[in-house]
Amino acid sequence: MKNYLEHKGYIATIQFSADDRAFFGKIEAINDLITFEADNVKDLESRFVTAVEDYLDTCKELGKEPDKTFIGVFNVRVNSTIHKKLFLMGRKRGLNLNQLVARSVSFTIDNEDLVLQIARGEH
Repeated sequence: MKNYLEHKGYIATIQFSADDRAFFGKIEAINDLITFEADNVKDLESRFVTAVEDYLDTCKELGKEPDKTFIGVFNVRVNSTIHKKLFLMGRKRGLNLNQLVARSVSFTIDNEDLVLQIARGEH
């Protein structure tokens, strides 16, 4: 199941409100809050494309960078057993924990479909 929309490299996460009988979307990884809504999928897709195009046009007119800046640092919380196992796995290979996690994340990105299949127990 895919619960996001994608256009020009931008994605929007989608939610549904049963009370309002409407779909809501939010464009992710940008410097502003841009949302859109519709009562059916076809209109939601159209409003998403329009929202992305309008946002990019506005940013261009203002001379503003549309994409959120990511500094490359984030915290990951795991239990102490996993932390120890990762630390030792890295040491066995001459890597510190940061290097091991960075390589693991890169592998996950490069092999997204395979990793998701394994996570779902399909492989």
